[in-house]
Amino acid sequence: SMDAKIRDRRALETELSKALANEEFEVVYQPLVSIRDREIVGFEALLRWRNAARGLVLPSVFIPVLEEIGLINEVGAWVLKRACADAAGWPGKAKVAVNLSPVQFKSNRLGLDVCAALASSGLQAHRLELEITETAMLQDTATTLAMLRELKALGLSISLDDFGTGYSSLSYLQKFPFDKIKIDQGFVRELPTKEESLAIVRAIIKLAASLGMTTLAE
Repeated sequence: SMDAKIRDRRALETELSKALANEEFEVVYQPLVSIRDREIVGFEALLRWRNAARGLVLPSVFIPVLEEIGLINEVGAWVLKRACADAAGWPGKAKVAVNLSPVQFKSNRLGLDVCAALASSGLQAHRLELEITETAMLQDTATTLAMLRELKALGLSISLDDFGTGYSSLSYLQKFPFDKIKIDQGFVRELPTKEESLAIVRAIIKLAASLGMTTLAE
């Protein structure tokens, strides 16, 4: 059983190393809706892998592998370019949100990848939103904060994803002026049944409002 898992893992790594060149990755979009206006204000770009043998593979399966084998920067750059190019063709001023891996912050190319995606697509910077998790902040806070300030200076938005599930969320809000806080779906799902979740969500919304930040419920 252990041998089978190891062989499957090696096969997965081999297939992923060829996936980008074989055009097996695709980006799907989840709408972001304004509760106040009842309108779609943007879309979140979500990466999917469609493999001939495995079918449609979800990110929870292949993203960690991409990070471990060192391909996440290359694939992440592709996602940025694809999402910005798609968004540039949308009618109106809808934003596009793109998730960043903590591993991307360890590379010196992230800023260049973002600039390249904006330049090649012609998308205005204020229509691009980058999402990071608390895990990225844990890596190297000083370096990460410097990178976030550099990205924000371009005119785009920065969101803190999966808020409330990490280690020291409040200190991150103090260190960096995020534009948006995403309330984790674990709290949102339990709103109808758990008073504790309702209280936490209300507290997050009030906290964000006091800091001038938008909240988004997954």
